[in-house]
Amino acid sequence: MISHMGRTTRPAAGPRRVRDPTVHQAEILAAARDCFSEFGYARATIREIARRAGVTHGLVIRHFSTKEDLFVASMPGLRDLDDIVIGDPTTLPERVAAAFVERMDAAAAADPIVALIRSAATNEKVAVALYQSMQHRSSVAFRRVVKGRDADNRIDMLNAILIGVTFNRYVVRVGPVASMPPKRLVAQLARELRHILFD
Repeated sequence: MISHMGRTTRPAAGPRRVRDPTVHQAEILAAARDCFSEFGYARATIREIARRAGVTHGLVIRHFSTKEDLFVASMPGLRDLDDIVIGDPTTLPERVAAAFVERMDAAAAADPIVALIRSAATNEKVAVALYQSMQHRSSVAFRRVVKGRDADNRIDMLNAILIGVTFNRYVVRVGPVASMPPKRLVAQLARELRHILFD
């Protein structure tokens, strides 16, 4: 504090620190992935995710609206869907099949489709909310390349196929699909997806 000619002046304040919203989002998503993997979808809480991210509960809601939306956004399968869809439409089924099998074989327990299936057995409301959020994300992505009046039906059928394969291969783990070598599964799944999306 400096006195000069009867007036008191204060040192100039430093520049105000402004956090980049994208930094907050990245911190929240990282904390969400850890919490969902550690506690599962049902027991993970927004408050714990906020605490680990170093933000408020309200900021998490401001960025992601609901727990379901946060879960879907934090999981790599749907988060990377936009990158998978971008490219040559003629090879989209192969890219989707390869990415799906690679992701699920590596870390099925943390995948939103597995969480959806398991939630359906105990909490129908949560399962519906998860499915609607996942359906919206996939519809927005696939609508870029799937055209026509029946596009929504085709995209919904694609999701149904992936849910079915997930249940067979990664949840109950019984039958030919469960034991099929990854390369063969990718090839057969790609053929089915091509028929659904483009035939």
